[in-house]
Amino acid sequence: MKQELVLITGMSGSGKSVALNALEDAGYYCVDNLPPELLLPFVQLEQQQSIGKVAIAMDVRSASSLPLVPAQLAHLRLMDVDVRLLFLDATTDILVHRFSETRRRHPLSRQDGQDVIRDQQRDLVEAIELERELLSELREESHIIDTSLLRSSKLQGYIKSLISAPATQLTLMFESFAFKRGIPVHADYVFDVRMLPNPHYEPALRPLTGRDAPVADWLTEHGAVEKMASQITDFMNTWLPDLNQDHRSYVTVAIGCTGGQHRSVYLVELLSKRFAQEWVTLKRHRELDVAP
Repeated sequence: MKQELVLITGMSGSGKSVALNALEDAGYYCVDNLPPELLLPFVQLEQQQSIGKVAIAMDVRSASSLPLVPAQLAHLRLMDVDVRLLFLDATTDILVHRFSETRRRHPLSRQDGQDVIRDQQRDLVEAIELERELLSELREESHIIDTSLLRSSKLQGYIKSLISAPATQLTLMFESFAFKRGIPVHADYVFDVRMLPNPHYEPALRPLTGRDAPVADWLTEHGAVEKMASQITDFMNTWLPDLNQDHRSYVTVAIGCTGGQHRSVYLVELLSKRFAQEWVTLKRHRELDVAP
């Protein structure tokens, strides 16, 4: 049985523990905060014990040895291990809010006992930015998951859907979003569909979403919508074979409209069906999954 390794890394406070719990529920043998120096011997030991699915979380607490990880992952791939690298991220404002709520200290925060709230907050922001710098190389090699707007339950479901796809095939992720909440930080390609006819201005359609038949029927009546869908399809069909040959594990196509409720949702539903005939395809609607 070919061994699978999911390596979870990312920003402190971004949800790595939630992701690791989701993988444990999915049948992975999970280890939190494994020192990078132990990665190769640990995986080799699990191979000897015929443990086929392993998930490991690493973070900035092992900052001094994190530069070892890319070479170790390359070595594991040569050992015929299916390696997936997931990087959990969130905006600095969200991370500051989460640390403030839990009153936990960031692992890179100064330990000088400052009592002034303003200084503590500045120290936290500095620690977060330093962490981003230390993890930048791993981030470049990973599939990035922005957890800023995700509930824990949605993050667990998202992780399970990602690892359910075959590790040896490129997985195409279509994601809808609202420009007013910002572009997804993990998107490989972003398409702006705000110029298309908007169901928001139809009173009967306003409370619905692009997954509802009345909205889909209304959008189908407008030729510009199919023109946009066809152009995105042509673009992705042109470049997906090259991306696949480049050994990409995931490609995220983000489609944005004003509110992330109608047009972008409809196009994600439509395109995911079209591409599912040839590629492993997943879909996500960021604003419909948004945390309250």
